[in-house]
Amino acid sequence: MFQFDVKSAFLNGELNEEAFVMQPNGFVISGEENKVYKLKKALYGLKQALQAWYQKIDNFFAESGFERSANEPTLYFKRQGEHDLLVVCLYVDDIIYMGSSESLITGFKS
Repeated sequence: MFQFDVKSAFLNGELNEEAFVMQPNGFVISGEENKVYKLKKALYGLKQALQAWYQKIDNFFAESGFERSANEPTLYFKRQGEHDLLVVCLYVDDIIYMGSSESLITGFKS
């Protein structure tokens, strides 16, 4: 079983909806204090950042031949041949994976 943390999971995530934030302290424009910023990318801590990350990683797994579990949306499987299986589980920005074949595991790590 292997584990790694995706450090950049929430940086520059693509948003699928409009999101606005208040002007942060130190960046308030004088005379326009009531205006807000429209975000072009997700920010760490933004509710939509997690959705953007999951959508991106889900698309990657689908394009890479993984099947998503019908019972657990953050659990993925990839079969190779009749007996080899790679299992990947997501928890926020952590990924845990294991497999029955060294080639599947080393292929996933690279």
